[in-house]
Amino acid sequence: MRKILTIAVFAGFAIAPLFAQTTTPPQKTPEEKTAEEKKPKVTEEMTVTARKKEETIQEVPVSVAAPTEEQLRDRGAETLEDVAANVPGFSVQSLGPGQSQVAIRGVSSGQIVRDQPGVKEQVGVYLDESVVSLSLFTPDIDLFDLSRVEVLRGPQGTLFGSGSESGTVRYITNQPKVGVSESVGEFTVESIDSGGIGGSAKFATNIPMGTTSAARIVAYYTRYGGFIDAVQPNLSIKKHYNNGYRAGARGSMLFKPTDKLSIIPRILYQKIDVNGWNRVDVFNILANPYTTTRSKVDFGKRQTFTQLKEPVTDKFTLGDVNLSYDLGGGKSLTSVTSYSDRDILVIRDATALTASITGGTIGLNQQIYSLNAPLFDATKAKSFTEEVRFAGSTAQLQWVGGGFYADNKRDYGQNLPVTGFSALSGIPTAGPKIAKTDELYKSDLHYKYKQAALFGEGTYSVTPKVDLTGGLRYYDFKEDRTQIFDGIFADPIDSKGSVKATGFAPRIIATYKLSDATRLNAQVSKGFRLGGINDPLLTPLCTAQDLSTFGGHPTWKDETLWNYEVGSKSRVMGNRGAFNLSAFYMNVKDLQATVTAGSCSSRIILNVPKARSSGAEAEFELAPNDSFDFAISASHNDSKLQSTVTNAQGVIISGIRSGARMPSVPKDQASAAATYRWQMQIGGGMAGYATGVWLHVGDRFTQVGDEDLSGTQSLVTFGANTIGGPLTQNTITFDPKLPAYDIINFRIGVLRGKWDTALFINNVTDERALLSLDRERGFRARIGYFTNQPRTIGISTRANF
Repeated sequence: MRKILTIAVFAGFAIAPLFAQTTTPPQKTPEEKTAEEKKPKVTEEMTVTARKKEETIQEVPVSVAAPTEEQLRDRGAETLEDVAANVPGFSVQSLGPGQSQVAIRGVSSGQIVRDQPGVKEQVGVYLDESVVSLSLFTPDIDLFDLSRVEVLRGPQGTLFGSGSESGTVRYITNQPKVGVSESVGEFTVESIDSGGIGGSAKFATNIPMGTTSAARIVAYYTRYGGFIDAVQPNLSIKKHYNNGYRAGARGSMLFKPTDKLSIIPRILYQKIDVNGWNRVDVFNILANPYTTTRSKVDFGKRQTFTQLKEPVTDKFTLGDVNLSYDLGGGKSLTSVTSYSDRDILVIRDATALTASITGGTIGLNQQIYSLNAPLFDATKAKSFTEEVRFAGSTAQLQWVGGGFYADNKRDYGQNLPVTGFSALSGIPTAGPKIAKTDELYKSDLHYKYKQAALFGEGTYSVTPKVDLTGGLRYYDFKEDRTQIFDGIFADPIDSKGSVKATGFAPRIIATYKLSDATRLNAQVSKGFRLGGINDPLLTPLCTAQDLSTFGGHPTWKDETLWNYEVGSKSRVMGNRGAFNLSAFYMNVKDLQATVTAGSCSSRIILNVPKARSSGAEAEFELAPNDSFDFAISASHNDSKLQSTVTNAQGVIISGIRSGARMPSVPKDQASAAATYRWQMQIGGGMAGYATGVWLHVGDRFTQVGDEDLSGTQSLVTFGANTIGGPLTQNTITFDPKLPAYDIINFRIGVLRGKWDTALFINNVTDERALLSLDRERGFRARIGYFTNQPRTIGISTRANF
């Protein structure tokens, strides 16, 4: 059915231009012309700032995609993972709103879980020129009133530094405009199949303030309808458990006292508040007849089991100032100062986790192991950055150079109080333990991270056809960490540690202008990802074997990557289309693999000495006439480990073996979008449009080692004394391989003057995509999958004033 529907949708778009070509369009009114200009027809017209200067996509000699806000809206993209589905070589693992993990070109070390706060980014995420990425906690910024989203594929270490090892993502906002008065409003309501009602209200306005100043104000509110049903301990159902909202505002001012000087201060505030996770359960130790007295729960298509609410609140504040000054003679000075404050509180239902310990490892009764166990997980992060750079150009040379400084502080802690545990179990007994009664686990971690860098890059035109680009970045960073661990399940620890690193990240690019329409590019570049400090193991829970295997890894080293790339960029049919192609090979040294430390209920980072990723990306866009345009893109990534990591006994650790796939990224990814427009003979000045989108994401594995479990698996990780064993081992099965999936979105709308009203259907076939495998304490406590939103039907109205 899905394939038939896909063929039908795109066949309709394919034959539509034939009818358009045989029909003589009526004389267009100004409103109709405005409507017809609604979408850009050619890629080469899009200006990007991938190299911190304005260039068109076809001119910049690196692999860049830059979908506009309008393109993303018409394709049903509302989140960062939706953007990724429309961009080849770009993938996102979503654990819910504001909980995104980004990968580019197949380079990934596995799913980062929230109790690994020291992990660094592999992809940098920026709001204009201010960095906002934070390992797992990359903020899911609303796409409203953006100019575009730039995705820079390949290492961007020279200009963007650490965290841009395999690429960079930039949200580019609309800036204040002097002398322009304009506003835009958007209202959406949607219904989720077997879920709740959601919607949004958004508004942006540009306010001129005399001849030298302007302000731009943006506000938005989105209501998530929820689509996961939570089975409760009494087997009742809590409907639409993962509902919530995102609200925010952004205000910026432009001061331009002279033609040479412009100053843009800005502040953004966003809050996300959701009540649960987009998780579907396969097994929960508290919801089957083998481990509890409850009847077996046959989890539905989109159901999970919880004893407690699992709210997530995420407050994000960003303030920055962008100052630019024209020094004359083709030279300019730019200063970007930013400060961000992030406050995240997650309350997880850890009852299944504690039950796997108290009922399994310790062997206590159900009255104790089914006690409510809320895990409070809090992150507070503050970041200050300053970048100053100079740029200049002559007839043959363009250059940019400057310095960067970052001062980051992050406080992270967990607390697991289980009321009544000590009274019922008699634990802890008298002794040296300092844990409070009923406090099973507590951590308090403080990070101080500083980085300084000098960078420069220049492009020299050797001949009218040949350009050479060379760039270099020097970085110096240090991270200090203090940590306190305590609790009934932990060894009391109060310690300090630090890591530091210095290095260089070069880039060399050669460009050859084959013709006025085609450019060939070749590149060698380096990216890097800073190292860090591992959490200590929870040794009271470790078996002797696991303690030997996973102990002795207090820190992990920097991860570095060398990228070798060739590509071509061509305009086709004059200014009506573009075809861009790139191929790459990347060598990764000391990949920072995320692993679960067996029975220790801990996660650590291990360095894999060698890994590599190779592949290709292709993008084709064309508007053969004024009524029809389409875009097709695809990527293939072959990313694998090239080293095997073993313990002292020669046993492979956590599936880290040569030839294994890198986790969390698909081999193949593709998308296609087509839009047809027509003038309406009724209602004067009205125009219609229809857009269809097909998205394909290939199969993936969530963490290193999951590939060795490929195929239906039983719960072999249950020990002999685990509650429910051996029955659970023989009756509970799952497949760690995340299957490929296809999403179809459709939108049909009417334009009349300033108004744009559209009916949309996202996920037309109601595909249930499995986005990542969720596990608790290995596979001992819970097994589930994070999933996407079901079929959603809605209507959206947008007005420009």
